[in-house]
Amino acid sequence: AQAVNITELTLQQLELLKGQLDQSAGDAKDFFKRKIDFLTKQMEKIQPALQEKHTMKQAVMEMMSQKIQQLTALGATQAGTAKA
Repeated sequence: AQAVNITELTLQQLELLKGQLDQSAGDAKDFFKRKIDFLTKQMEKIQPALQEKHTMKQAVMEMMSQKIQQLTALGATQAGTAKA
């Protein structure tokens, strides 16, 4: 890239530069629109799997909680029997 003093450019050169900048901005907008569309589709693909994993995690947490309560109750019962 070469440094250019913008004040030295002719009107025609400035118009050409403006056209290139407008095109670059349009290309960037198109790129990011495609990127957003791609990411949205990927999120839609993985959402059901994530929901299922969340449901399974909740079930495991519930089961673990029940087991801990059972073990706690069993320990308290055994501690009470040992004292007697």
